[in-house]
Amino acid sequence: MKGRTLVRHGKEGLKNLGRNGWMSFASISAVTIMLIVVGVFLALILNMNHFMSSVEEDVEVRVYVDLTATEEEQKELEQHLHDLEQVERVTYLDKDEGLDQLINSLAEEDQEAFESLRDENPLNDAFILEAEEPQLTEHVAQQAEQLPHIDRVDYGEQVVEQLFNVTSVMRTIGIVLVIGLMFTSMFLISNTIKLTIVSRQKEIQIMKLVGATNGFIRWPFFVEGLLLGVLGSVIPIAAVVSGYSYLYTQFGERLSLDFAELLPAYPLMLQVSLVLLGIGALIGVWGSLMSVRKFLKV
Repeated sequence: MKGRTLVRHGKEGLKNLGRNGWMSFASISAVTIMLIVVGVFLALILNMNHFMSSVEEDVEVRVYVDLTATEEEQKELEQHLHDLEQVERVTYLDKDEGLDQLINSLAEEDQEAFESLRDENPLNDAFILEAEEPQLTEHVAQQAEQLPHIDRVDYGEQVVEQLFNVTSVMRTIGIVLVIGLMFTSMFLISNTIKLTIVSRQKEIQIMKLVGATNGFIRWPFFVEGLLLGVLGSVIPIAAVVSGYSYLYTQFGERLSLDFAELLPAYPLMLQVSLVLLGIGALIGVWGSLMSVRKFLKV
């Protein structure tokens, strides 16, 4: 296609936006709302996946030794643990170190109450097991439970499962909302272009009579749909990028210390912006294609 023809199609597409002002506004608004939801859920899901990966890497099995076990029995247990399948590392944690960890994890005002336990430490000695893969943690724990001289085995099963459930629910809600809004946006864009086709029916007929090709007639409508989608992505990109950058600046360091590390704003926001722009353009072209096929008999 020649550059002059491409420029003409672009101008026609812009004119079409002005001809159907309110419908164009409604279409752009629908795309804007949909892409804001997509952007928010995309940033949220990517961070939750990052957090879940971090949690998986930190999952460990704690095997607490029976308080009545002798030193010889404890060494025997340690050897059995080393021999377990899919165990990458075994670390011994005696009860004094365990008490130190417990005290250090408490608020300063609560630490003094536990200092008195040092003389008669009630905790168990423990072995910390790391599985070769996070998904094998449960299997390793089940093997360890079968060994003698064990008081209990703990690997935070319920917490990990709940986190996975929350992630799954959030992902499902996001997908359902996005799909619903995508169809709404495509419907509005299709109707907007339909109005343009109806209002220019006579002009289109004349163009056909003088020999205009089908592609020449269709292109302005494709450009119009593309513009509707791209314009609808501008505000969501600005909103999501500025909002996430602000959250990362204000709370990123605090969250990384207290709970979970946020993904850096760059390159995450660049990736999200490209996805939103691509979805907006795709919806616009798809909506125009639906309308042109149905209402433009060329």
